[in-house]
Amino acid sequence: MYQNKLLDAYKEAKSYVQDKQIAADLNIPSSRMSELRKGRRYLSDAEAIFLAENSNIDPHEALIFLAAERSKDFKAQQLWKDITAKLSSQGFAGLSLGITGFLAFGLIYPQCALCTLC
Repeated sequence: MYQNKLLDAYKEAKSYVQDKQIAADLNIPSSRMSELRKGRRYLSDAEAIFLAENSNIDPHEALIFLAAERSKDFKAQQLWKDITAKLSSQGFAGLSLGITGFLAFGLIYPQCALCTLC
């Protein structure tokens, strides 16, 4: 379960001994940590990003793997499994470059379209 990996990485990075220390940093009740560990609840995106950034884990990776875990539909689970397997085999450096390129293209393209219309 990736969520537990993320929690453990943060715990190790901060040299914490107990999960309630993580709960305090996330500003959530200690009882919720038990639910997170058992998979009854999921980290929010903001919590996942916070944990990833403070554990030297790529936040893109954290969000992708957590989205895969949250998936309820069998077909969606299989698709997420394929996506995460491909990204794991290629590493996440390519993902960052791909997202950056996509965002840059998305910002430039509307301006070009507006220039064409003018």
